[in-house]
This record gives sequence, structure tokens and C-alpha cells, in this order.
Amino acid sequence: MPVPKVKKSRSRTRIRRSHAIKSKRSAISICSHCGQPKRPHCICPHCGYYRDKQILTIEE
Repeated sequence: MPVPKVKKSRSRTRIRRSHAIKSKRSAISICSHCGQPKRPHCICPHCGYYRDKQILTIEE
């Protein structure tokens, strides 16, 4: 295997990795049935609907 000729410093390594380390905001969409915010492509935790079909029964 090839070996690097010059060692990369800690700051160079961290600069390269910085885009992966920073936290990303989670995407939020609006439920078409109840209008509450939810994660996209997931069942709504408030009403239990996904793509206009009831998947879960939520008891209040």
C-alpha cells in the first residue's frame, strides 16, 4: 500500500472532515391529514396516517 510522503496535520484532517461532523437539521414536512409537522416518508405520530391511509390507531 502507498504511504503518504508528508503527514497531514490535525487541523488539515479536521478541516476536511468538517462537513460530515457538523449537525444537519432534520427535514420536516406537513401531514396532509391533520396538518401537524412530521418527518417525510414516515407515519404521522399525531394521527397515524401515511399517504391518506390510516396505518396506526392513535389513542388520546
